[in-house]
Amino acid sequence: MTNIRITLMCLLLSLVSYQTPAQQKLATNPLIYADVPDMSMIRVGDTYYMSSTTMHMNPGVPIMKSTDLVNWELVNYCYDILEDTDLQNLENGKSDYGRGSWASCIRYHNDTYYVSTFSGTTGTTYIYSTKDIENGPWELKKFKPSYHDHTIFFDDDGRIYMIWGVRKLAIVELKTDLSGIKEGTERVLIEDASAPAGDNIMLGAEGSQLFKVNGKYYLFNITWPRGGMRTVVIHRADNINGPWEGKLALQDKGVAQGGLIDTPDGRWFSYLFRDNGAVGRIPYLVPVKWENDWPVLGVDGKVPETLDLPASKGLIPGIVASDDFKRKKKDADLPLVWQWNHNPDHSLWSVRERKGYLRLKNGRIDNSIFLAKNTLTQRTIGPECSGSTSIDVSNMKEGDFAGLVLLQKNFGQVGVKFENGKKKIVMVSGQTDTPEEVESLPLTQKTVYLKAECDFKDRKDVANFFYSLDGKNWNPIGSQLKMLYTLDHFMGYRFGLFNYATKVAGGYVDFDYFHIRNEISQTSKP
Repeated sequence: MTNIRITLMCLLLSLVSYQTPAQQKLATNPLIYADVPDMSMIRVGDTYYMSSTTMHMNPGVPIMKSTDLVNWELVNYCYDILEDTDLQNLENGKSDYGRGSWASCIRYHNDTYYVSTFSGTTGTTYIYSTKDIENGPWELKKFKPSYHDHTIFFDDDGRIYMIWGVRKLAIVELKTDLSGIKEGTERVLIEDASAPAGDNIMLGAEGSQLFKVNGKYYLFNITWPRGGMRTVVIHRADNINGPWEGKLALQDKGVAQGGLIDTPDGRWFSYLFRDNGAVGRIPYLVPVKWENDWPVLGVDGKVPETLDLPASKGLIPGIVASDDFKRKKKDADLPLVWQWNHNPDHSLWSVRERKGYLRLKNGRIDNSIFLAKNTLTQRTIGPECSGSTSIDVSNMKEGDFAGLVLLQKNFGQVGVKFENGKKKIVMVSGQTDTPEEVESLPLTQKTVYLKAECDFKDRKDVANFFYSLDGKNWNPIGSQLKMLYTLDHFMGYRFGLFNYATKVAGGYVDFDYFHIRNEISQTSKP
């Protein structure tokens, strides 16, 4: 009798504790609330790898890893710098904002990982390969011209193709060693890939990504009907040479550009992204089912809010992370979450010269945050976030300006200026083409604490700036910044630690930490 009672009790407890899939905590869209555009994705066994675009930031072409399609961490980059030019070095008044390297394509073939990208800056196509995607080393093959938004494809017969273009899509066969194209193989693949979305098109079909499923070829593209939204179109063929037939595959919330990924248990998803204001272009996943050999995207043609995948554990420390700049001997100088704005000068920074600090040194004269060397950046994240730092300004020189920036064309800075023999805390607004020092106050101590807070909820896209003299009590400074995503930079806002000289080189500052949080203080909310 006792055993029966125990069995019944266990059964009742299991019924009470059971949750249906709808009740369980599930993943939600957006997949990553941060600037991770132009994704390309593969699965190797139980592990997923994703590449993305980082434009003028270095190191470049980030490689991210996941075991569940939801929780991602940075594991590598394809290059430290793309090329050594004045544009990329911020030399002679030149810069590479909004250019650098664009949409990459990641593939796995014959036990080798390939990541290809292109650059309008250099007019070159780049193909990186490695046996060990998480540790490298990478081998590089590059050739001209620059194939816009291309997809690289290894076919079953051993041929290697590249498809690229805008509206009129072309295909070319590559040499087996990937050192260039096979002469005479270039041809038009699809005359008007935008056609499934109508004839009144604002942005011609681009962002090509090619897949082969059950012997059929599927080509994904994005297009944008005038007066409409970013739209997914898919073309299908039994032979890579055609004929191709196309369909409008998804038109919801402007979520578009990406491709297909499957899970080890046989489910299918499409990875896409959405323009989401100042935070940048953010990734989404939509479920895919197959009907009559066509991938059908979304739920009743819509992008769902929840996904039958494990819940996100957050972006910290996978894509962004706080850093106290404490390094052991075998530690890398910088975690992968950091990227330099343009090519860095490694002689002018250190995390070793003063234990537990990032030192940024001035080696030349600059008059703008846009031309300053060695601005060290991380992504901002939504729906809200804050970035804070502590800075020792003891060794600044006359004319130096150092602190924390929210970097885009319309930037905001909070920092310390050394002018006329005195230091002051300032907030500079780059809301217009003429930056304005909105507020300043004297600084009579060697350490100051700085903070910027971003509110991206419902595309509010505003930021507020703060300072503290003790690291505990924060005071607002300056004006609210209306953040704006512009094509001049072509990326979401970045937190940046900066130091540049306007009068004389040789000064330096020490940053004690950078802390990023996924919340903002009540004092900055209306």
